[in-house]
Amino acid sequence: MTKFSVGLTRDLLDPNGNLSFGTEAIRILEAEPNITWEIMPESVGELTPAQLNRYDGILVNGPRVSRASFGNGPVRARILARHGVGYDSVDLAACTDHGVICTNQPDGVRRPVAVAALTFVLALSQKLFAKDKLTREGRWAEKTSYMGMGLIGRTLGIIGAGSIGREIMRIVKPLGLRVIASDPYASAESVAAEGATLTDLDTVMRESDFIVVVCLLTPQTHHLIAAKQFAMMKPASYFINVARGPIMDEAALIAALQAGQLAGAGLDVFEIEPVDPHNPLLSMDNVIVTPHALCWTDECFRGLAESALTSIVAASHGERPRNVVNVDVLKTARVGSWMKAG
Repeated sequence: MTKFSVGLTRDLLDPNGNLSFGTEAIRILEAEPNITWEIMPESVGELTPAQLNRYDGILVNGPRVSRASFGNGPVRARILARHGVGYDSVDLAACTDHGVICTNQPDGVRRPVAVAALTFVLALSQKLFAKDKLTREGRWAEKTSYMGMGLIGRTLGIIGAGSIGREIMRIVKPLGLRVIASDPYASAESVAAEGATLTDLDTVMRESDFIVVVCLLTPQTHHLIAAKQFAMMKPASYFINVARGPIMDEAALIAALQAGQLAGAGLDVFEIEPVDPHNPLLSMDNVIVTPHALCWTDECFRGLAESALTSIVAASHGERPRNVVNVDVLKTARVGSWMKAG
């Protein structure tokens, strides 16, 4: 029997050299007698043709996958499973042209990212970091100057009403928030089912006390939130981005914060990552920042890995994996041949 070889990108190891998602998920591969797996020996920022020709399936965390990753000829790889929900780091057209399936893992991040968004809402509304600083500096007498914002009757605006957006709608129900959302691909019925109202982007920007970005980064959503949109926000409102940095015009956000057009922000993502240490956002007291990792928990990484590795196992058996994002690849002769063979 020919073994199905699987490679895991090296950034899936923690600083101690252990799998960052624990040992349970990897048993999905170890239970398959036809599969061998290894951590890639090289640390790369972008997958190489050599790697795509070394493995049949790859679990990809941080490295990008460009057209150059495929080289000039056929590749061995059948499937690239993204260890996440976003796939803007993968050239899907190149994958399709080479007959390589790409999957993402929405089930693994739905609850963790929704909780991350709620974490920002709660921390900003309660002025958590400002009050922490007051306490550490012994400035208790100033605490009445840092009054928080109650949530009952306030408006939460969600940009992106996909699985994560709808999960946010579910978990905030006990907080007494009015929830509105903007998403050209969502139906009013699916949003209403979660107790929210579907509306347009301008309405979300104007009426929300908290705005949370959870849409995918695409050519259509690049700089979706720019100077015009920030100018619509209430001066007492907060902007939160837990999706991708380029969805917002970061320079416009900085200008809006400096001009007092909004009260503050919670950012897990930036236009350029890692963020420049001289970025003005890092010195603003009304901005909470995290390193594109706020949702990273044992639950999140385990769920992502289990979903991704299950899709790789399906491919090893000649079956269609779940969550294929470049669905046109399923029509290619190469994918059709190995699925039939399986």
